[in-house]
Amino acid sequence: MKELPFHIETLAIHGAEQSEQNQSLNPPIYMTSTFTFTDLQQADDTFSFKRKAYVYTRGGNPTVNLFEKRLAAIEGGEDSVAFSSGMAAISTVLMSLAKAGDEIVAHRNLYGSTFGLTSRLLPSFNLPTRYIDMTNLEEIEEALTKDTKVFFLETPTNPSMEIIDISAVAEIAHQHGIKVVVDNTFASPCFQRPLNHGADVVVHSATKYLSGHGDTLGGIATSKDEKYIADLKFGYMCELGGVMSPFNAWLILRGMKTLPLRMKMHESNAIAIARFLLGHHAVKRVIYPGLEDHPGHSIAAKQMTGYGGIVSFELHGGLDAARSFVEKLKLLKLAVSLGDTESLVEIPALMTHRDYPSSELEKFGFTESTVRISAGLEHPEDLLADMEQAL
Repeated sequence: MKELPFHIETLAIHGAEQSEQNQSLNPPIYMTSTFTFTDLQQADDTFSFKRKAYVYTRGGNPTVNLFEKRLAAIEGGEDSVAFSSGMAAISTVLMSLAKAGDEIVAHRNLYGSTFGLTSRLLPSFNLPTRYIDMTNLEEIEEALTKDTKVFFLETPTNPSMEIIDISAVAEIAHQHGIKVVVDNTFASPCFQRPLNHGADVVVHSATKYLSGHGDTLGGIATSKDEKYIADLKFGYMCELGGVMSPFNAWLILRGMKTLPLRMKMHESNAIAIARFLLGHHAVKRVIYPGLEDHPGHSIAAKQMTGYGGIVSFELHGGLDAARSFVEKLKLLKLAVSLGDTESLVEIPALMTHRDYPSSELEKFGFTESTVRISAGLEHPEDLLADMEQAL
């Protein structure tokens, strides 16, 4: 299905369709932990990979496999591995590409739990991470050592909305035999396909835009390298055990059917919010890559087909003003996460990014008073009215 000339709107609904479903329009949920064999020969053929079949849901399940294949289709990959959460995907991918004594080089601004993983947990296994500004290509070149094995980045970043040139980073990395892993959660495959720009692996928190309804957890990694995907699944995911449940896979598949439609509305509302904030006297700074004065706007225009549904900003008055704003909102919900139908607002330094040292936030690309809005699907006039009264 992936090789046919279908657009993403079609692939999000029909990609990797399975034929043996008793003519069911929607895929069944295979809620089973175990699959049976007719005899020992069939079992042996399955375990030796002479026969493609399912054994145990931790290693494969038809519903989960459909999600993996469909995401690969819309990301331009060959295959994927689904995980129980976005963090399970990120941690497993990093562990699959680097071993004790190696080094990860990451962009300075990452999701809070990713920063916690790379700054505290992995170093305890002798796998350190160095943080640099990947918007500066010279800094990337200077950061390389003989131990560097992985470049890890988000673009746009969370929450500072920095834009990184994926093609330029990949070119530098591949000259030195380094793998590039891109977290594409913020953009989604609708607006950005990092594999087409040289990334080796793309990861998502499927909890966010892929699901779109805030009712399930999931993560996924995809690549054009089928051998790597097989190793990631059977050599790492199966052993570490961060497997996605069939029901969660089914929920995300259902959400993906409307992904292109939702992303257009998320972006439309985000643009309206960004423009409203830009013209408001109480606002000090608006950070959205769709604005022409954003430092990464030209790169975003080159590698993205849309600018996403997330807006970050700062108010005059600092943290006190930010606290007052979020607590006065009535329609926008104060919550972590993003990509839901509901518009969500948070102060990252107090919530999702608490792992960052509070005295050094600006070094990592944001401040204690940065506010992040995930634009939902409500009518824009209602969102702006709520923000106006809160300001």
